[in-house]
Amino acid sequence: MRRIGLLSDTHGYLDDRIIVYLNECDEIWHAGDIGNIEIAQKLAALRPLRAVSGNIDGTDLRQEYPLQLRFICEEVDVLMVHIGGYPGHYSSEAQKEINLLAPKIFISGHSHILKVIFDKKNQLLHINPGAAGIQGFHQVRTLIRFTIDKAVIKDLEVIELGQKGIISM
Repeated sequence: MRRIGLLSDTHGYLDDRIIVYLNECDEIWHAGDIGNIEIAQKLAALRPLRAVSGNIDGTDLRQEYPLQLRFICEEVDVLMVHIGGYPGHYSSEAQKEINLLAPKIFISGHSHILKVIFDKKNQLLHINPGAAGIQGFHQVRTLIRFTIDKAVIKDLEVIELGQKGIISM
């Protein structure tokens, strides 16, 4: 059984509240737009980190983290990209990869809009954790925690970190 902390779009910002929530996880997954290598290093020092680079990430992050990541967690096939869309509105590249790889979880970021949707057509759970950083048009910073127990995805919780303009220490 693995407890996952999932976030995206930190854009170089990581506060103590995020760390507190991620401390209860076995792994951290980041769906891109990390912002800088220091944020990735802080996350990786906390827990094992699986991440993709996003459109604002520089060369240092792109060398360390791919644009697309596919892996198995417990018995669940996971596909993570930064820009991927959502059910019925996937990017053409994401839809191609979903058709080819048939993941059980498809994770994307980029939009700053939190979405958790079961995609009946592709038989997968789509998750966009919203944005944990303070840059962008979102109003509330969010991240998601969930558990993968063998082939079961359960105990998903949305965590609101507060208004993006309010910085907590």
